Amino acid sequence: MNPSSPPRKQQIPVVVLAGFLGSGKTTLLNHLLRNRSGNRIGVIVNDFGAIEIDAMTVSGQVGSTVSLGNGCLCCAVDASELDTFLETLTGPAARLDVIVIEASGLAEPQELVRMLLASENPHIVYGGLVEVVDAAEFDATRARHPELDRHLAVADLVVLNKTDRVGSEEQARLRDAVAAAGARSGGAAAVVCATYGRIDPELLFDPALRPDGEEKTRQLSFEDLLLAEREEAGGDGHDRHLHTAYDSVSFTADAAMNPRRLMDFLDSRPRGLYRIKGFVDFGGGDRANKYALHAVGRFLRFEPQPWKRGEPRTTQLVLIGSGIDPEALGKELAGCRERGEAAPETEQDAAHERSMWGVLRYVRQPGDDDA
Repeated sequence: MNPSSPPRKQQIPVVVLAGFLGSGKTTLLNHLLRNRSGNRIGVIVNDFGAIEIDAMTVSGQVGSTVSLGNGCLCCAVDASELDTFLETLTGPAARLDVIVIEASGLAEPQELVRMLLASENPHIVYGGLVEVVDAAEFDATRARHPELDRHLAVADLVVLNKTDRVGSEEQARLRDAVAAAGARSGGAAAVVCATYGRIDPELLFDPALRPDGEEKTRQLSFEDLLLAEREEAGGDGHDRHLHTAYDSVSFTADAAMNPRRLMDFLDSRPRGLYRIKGFVDFGGGDRANKYALHAVGRFLRFEPQPWKRGEPRTTQLVLIGSGIDPEALGKELAGCRERGEAAPETEQDAAHERSMWGVLRYVRQPGDDDA
C-alpha cells in the first residue's frame, strides 16, 4: 500500500480457538459470548458436532449460518469453505467486530492460521491463535497427542484451563511446562490460567481503540467483569478476579516516535506480551498519516491512515500480556520517542525516510501473504 492511499475500512480480527477434545474450548467461547460487552461476534465452528450457546443448540450442519439473537452469528463449516464464510461474515450487513473460529478438537490449528494469513479477503486481519489446555489432563494429553508441543509453539495465547482441579505448586509446574514446550520450537506465547474458560474478553477484543465513530459501546469495566463472574460463580468470586490473569500498559506520547527505535522494541518484545494495538505518530516527512499498529503474538501489521482535521498528533498504544513488566515496557516505549537531534531539515527527512523502511515492510501490499 502506498502511504498516501486512502484508508481501508477497519479490518475484523479473526481469532482461532483450538485445543484437544475436552480442554474447554466451547465453555470458553460461551463465556466470551455472554460477556461480549456489545461487541458483535461471528462464530465459525470447524466441526461436525454441536455447540450449545446459552441453552440454544446450533446444529453442525455444513453451510448453515444461524443468528443467535444477541448480535452474534454462528456458522458450521468445512475448512475448505472457510474463505466463503469469511466473505459472508465480513459483509457490511453483518457489522461484526470480531470473528472466532472454534477449531475441531482434532484439527491442526497451524493449518487454519496459514489459511487466514494467506487469505485474500481484505476485510480481515489475523487475531491470534488461542490454545486451550486442560491443566488436570496436561501430561496425559501430551502423552496421547505429542503434537501438542507443536500446537503450543504456534500459539499466541495459551489458556491453562481447569486450574481449580490442581494445586498451586502443580499449576506453577504446568505453566513452566507449557512455556518450555512452546519455547523449544521458538514459540513465545502468553500463558493465562482459568477455571471454566473464564478469561477476560479484553484479551481477545480490541481494547477501545476503534476509530472515532465506530465504537458502538464501551468495553466491559472491571466492575462489570466482576459482577458477571460473581453471577456465574454464585458467590463473591473474589479469589477468581478475571483481571488478575494479565497485565496491561497504556502508553501515550505527544512527541513523534522514532521508527528505528520502535521497530527494535517490537522485534525484541518479551515473552508473554500478547497484544499491541493503537496508533503511532512517526512525524518526519510523512506528516499526513498516522500508523495503526496491530500485533498479536509475533504477527505485526502497520496501516497508514490520514490524520483527521484538528486531531492531536499523538501516539496511543495499549499492550496486553501475562507475566510482563508494565513499568519496564513503559520506559522502553518512552525511549522510542524522537530526541530532537540537531540536523538540517533535509538531512532529517532523508534519515527519517530510511528509518521508515522497517515499518513499511509490515504495511500490507495488494496480493501480499503475511506468512
